[in-house]
Amino acid sequence: MSKTRHAQIHRKTGETDILVKLALDGQGSSRVATGIPFFDHMLTLFAKHALFDLEARAKGDVQVDFHHTVEDTGIVLGQAISKALGDKKGLVRYGNFHLPMDETLVRVALDFSGRPLLVWRAPKSLNLNRLKAGDFPAQLTVEFLRAFAQEAGLTLHVEVLYSSETHHLIEAVFKGLARALEQAVRRDVRVKGIPSTKGML
Repeated sequence: MSKTRHAQIHRKTGETDILVKLALDGQGSSRVATGIPFFDHMLTLFAKHALFDLEARAKGDVQVDFHHTVEDTGIVLGQAISKALGDKKGLVRYGNFHLPMDETLVRVALDFSGRPLLVWRAPKSLNLNRLKAGDFPAQLTVEFLRAFAQEAGLTLHVEVLYSSETHHLIEAVFKGLARALEQAVRRDVRVKGIPSTKGML
């Protein structure tokens, strides 16, 4: 197994131009510039808590809205994690974390199953289509997660148990995702080969 696991992905479309450089076995350092300050903040703390070294540069049609940039960054980041994981030999595979953020509590559980799925749950009182953190629509958090899970090959469950502050809600999701990923991407010397009785993921 390679000592360091890293990847670089560049994706350019008519709406966005995104470059991600990622090292899974890092120290949590980051350089992030997406043109969306709140999203930059989320990706910075994501890298810090996952202990990933991350560079993310995005140019998108943010004058239209933030959707394309956020979703496409999720796509590229997911692709980078999948590439960096390689054959997944020795992988812990599963991760879960309860993340408290003041009055907010979020639960994240995930599996590098190769069967992409996002399950998102939140109290009915939290209508993300109406919530914003500054000028960042809360619903884009779900769009990011869906794109990320699809490209990373993740079964991803995210549940907001309770919250009354939008910034804290979104931040708890990104931190909880990071902490669960930090567990799941670890390598365990006791795991021989692919961590599945099927022999593949």
